[in-house]
Amino acid sequence: MLTFLQRIGKSLMLPIAVLPAAAILLRLGQEDLFNQAFIAAAGAAVFDHLPLIFAIGVAIGFSKDSNGTAGLAGAIGYLVLVNGTQAIDPNVDMAILGGIISGIVAGLLYNRFHDVKLPQWLGFFGGRRFVPIITATVMVIFAGLFGYVWPPIQDGINQIGQWIIGGGALGVGIFGFLNRLLIPVGLHHVLNSLVWFVFGEYEGATGDLHRFFAGDPTAGSFMAGFFPIMMFGLPAAALAMIAAAEPERRKEVTGMLIGIAVTAFVTGVTEPLEFSFMFLAPILYVAHALLTASSLAIAHLLEIRHGFGFSGGAIDFVLNWRLATKPALLIVMGLIYALIYFVLFYVVIKKFDLKTPGREDESEETDASSNGQADKYDVMASHFITDLGGQENLKTIDHCTTRLRLTVHDMGKVNEELLKKHGARGVIKVNETNVQVIIGTDVEFVADRMKNKHG
Repeated sequence: MLTFLQRIGKSLMLPIAVLPAAAILLRLGQEDLFNQAFIAAAGAAVFDHLPLIFAIGVAIGFSKDSNGTAGLAGAIGYLVLVNGTQAIDPNVDMAILGGIISGIVAGLLYNRFHDVKLPQWLGFFGGRRFVPIITATVMVIFAGLFGYVWPPIQDGINQIGQWIIGGGALGVGIFGFLNRLLIPVGLHHVLNSLVWFVFGEYEGATGDLHRFFAGDPTAGSFMAGFFPIMMFGLPAAALAMIAAAEPERRKEVTGMLIGIAVTAFVTGVTEPLEFSFMFLAPILYVAHALLTASSLAIAHLLEIRHGFGFSGGAIDFVLNWRLATKPALLIVMGLIYALIYFVLFYVVIKKFDLKTPGREDESEETDASSNGQADKYDVMASHFITDLGGQENLKTIDHCTTRLRLTVHDMGKVNEELLKKHGARGVIKVNETNVQVIIGTDVEFVADRMKNKHG
């Protein structure tokens, strides 16, 4: 079940990746910026068709080779599901969940039937062409089922959403805490999708993120508090780790930590930074989760509303400033959290002699694993394949935003220490055959080279 949920989390990243572009277009087209309706309409078109986009993206993510046929099947499955259920009950609105379900079904059916052989007289419809056909057939059955069983499910989801939204500071605080705690196993995307795209409704838009860009004045509570943490708190934690590093190692780790701190500040991608201390200093990671919860709760209490198309970095912070309520207070909060993070991290690291970057034992020193920028990813890929037990031990190679998602035959052959030496920020052994290697935002380049070498 954990592996299946992680596959969902990974698959969600493809459709979510289009949201920054949509949010930028929607924002630039507004009257206070370029005042061009066609630009705003282009961005709004993505938000208006999010369920269909999720169906396509999740299907591709679930397919074993990310084939476009799976995406087509996902789109067909979603259209059959939506129109079929509403023919039974016009009030049924499966929204994003309908797209996710259609995508999962299409992806699984693709994996099962993409190479199916049919009799010669039906040969044209065999192989990948069979996938959209079988998907449409299966989704007809799903539509007949959900047309009757979804209304009470829909009511239950709405009630849960209203409970969380109506939970005030406690509700947003719990969300913030769980959001960080689920990062190690990659399930935070599943939680985020419910809160940001499902719960709550405003003029046809559902979810905190969608409602924020639709102009809902009450939306943004489940996003605003991330800005002080991602733009100020975590970069300050990186500075604390630099200050706490051994003097002879400080120059060595400064470049790495400053790089991922700038990434967190500008884009809101924080996983590489979080994995630099997540397993080395779990007490600090729990403190980080609690501080994130407090930031969301305080922002809610101060009635601050802000949102993002991708994450809580400076790009979204500046771009959506005029859509926000009291955004300047987030800067004040950020400076306070920066001080808290720096002092907390520095004191705890020094007091408990935590092995954060620059304080590891000599055997754990980081290997640059590159003879130059041009071949950096190729060298890293070669090292990783060896560290994972060699070509014969690798079954599947996949990735999401910042991590490799791998299936191996024998977990005992995976050398975690060498993976970290050759550039991994962290390693998570999910079960006996699934392992995740955290790299950073350039993970796609490493994954592509590993696939080329693996064949």
